[in-house]
Amino acid sequence: MRIEQEELERQIVERMRIDNPWWTTGQIPMDIHMMEKRLYLDAFYKIVKDMTVRRGIVLMGPRRVGKTIIIYHTIERLISDGVDPQKIIYLSIDTPIYNGLSLERMMNIAKASLVKSVSDEDFYVFYDEVQYLKNWEIHLKSLVDTYRSTRFIVSGSAAAALKMKSDESGAGRFHDFTLPPLTFNEYIHLQGLGSLIVPKMIKWENRLIKAFDTVDITKLNNLFISYINYGGYPEVVLSKDIQQDPGRYLRRDIVDKVMLKDLPSLYGISDTQELYRLFIHIAYRSGCEFSYEEMSQESGINKEIIRRYITYLESAFLIKVIHRVDANAKRMQRITQFKIYLTNPSLRCALFSPLTETDKAIGSMVETALFAQRIQRNDEDIFYANWKMGRANGEVDMVGLDKLYQKPIWAVEMKWSDRYYDAPGELKSLLSFMDNNHLSEAIVSSRTRYGTKSLDHLNLTFIPSALYAYLLGYRTIAYKNN
Repeated sequence: MRIEQEELERQIVERMRIDNPWWTTGQIPMDIHMMEKRLYLDAFYKIVKDMTVRRGIVLMGPRRVGKTIIIYHTIERLISDGVDPQKIIYLSIDTPIYNGLSLERMMNIAKASLVKSVSDEDFYVFYDEVQYLKNWEIHLKSLVDTYRSTRFIVSGSAAAALKMKSDESGAGRFHDFTLPPLTFNEYIHLQGLGSLIVPKMIKWENRLIKAFDTVDITKLNNLFISYINYGGYPEVVLSKDIQQDPGRYLRRDIVDKVMLKDLPSLYGISDTQELYRLFIHIAYRSGCEFSYEEMSQESGINKEIIRRYITYLESAFLIKVIHRVDANAKRMQRITQFKIYLTNPSLRCALFSPLTETDKAIGSMVETALFAQRIQRNDEDIFYANWKMGRANGEVDMVGLDKLYQKPIWAVEMKWSDRYYDAPGELKSLLSFMDNNHLSEAIVSSRTRYGTKSLDHLNLTFIPSALYAYLLGYRTIAYKNN
């Protein structure tokens, strides 16, 4: 029995050395080194290096957004910043030979296997696919409390399960970092097409602010449509093979696994086929207004169960629920209607078919794409406005409320059309909302037109949707980096 145990530990150590080549070479694997880095790397690295607050870091996000790759690139940067490579440990919990080992036991075996003797302080320990270890959050909290000079980082693909466990057990001990699908400016960056974009200053509230223009709006719009169909996930962007059938890849590796593998039972969900059907219904109508009453009537599913499904899908980072304000930007006392957006529009393509720039559904997917660039920030509360306006309904697509005062500070109308550039007075709902809430400026996204139109004391800044998506993604990453 002792011989068998020694042989098992020898194999465990061998596996660890394979997974941690920098212990001997000082470098991460060359193929990963050659990959383009996600623009979120700076923000994530800053948190990893910040030792002023003793917390574990939980890297979460939807499947296939590059969480493991950003860990490797973080390790590479640690080494280049002078951290001893033998003080960096990477352990993937789904490795079969680690089965039954606690997080602490794995770390101690790794330390004992190092080529040279190093002090027991200032380690960086990365646990990948941590959802495969039962009660990982209890293990992690104990490690954070016990090893006070070691930085612990965990990540996993079961985003909803990670979020629930982190929220339940990590208060004051864990720092959550969400890695979203690709923003549009990351999509341009990963393909090396930054030369299409040029800086531009625009006037906003009597000051000049940084924005962007393009040398070829037709080409950029084509790329934007491609992003809407396929652009949310690095592997789709970088792999020619996957691009042959991206829908199958996205369904199999992202949607299906979230429904069937990522522990929906933690949210009290037993009927995964029913969950799947509801998600398909939502994905097809991304950007539309929903109510629990209508969803229940259409699907035959109890309203309370629908609430549970939506909570799970939102925790899994597949959807985002946006709530409503009225004409005076007052929040509804009773939530009866809301909008739901996919966190990335390419999920729709995975379930149905690619869209062209003239398809009827492209408008709602442009809106979804623009929301996807913005919802990772939490400096303002985002809503949409909807109210009775005579016999019709007034609506503004996106409204930002100041978190402290709950007053509107910006408004956006999202269009895939140049029509309103020549007829801005037709945007009656937006103009009325601006007047009611003392907003002198608002943004209207267009297809190709760029410029400002003034109506009395109200200014509408028109920006092509592709450029607005690029700007929103740029600002979101800048916000994360600050």
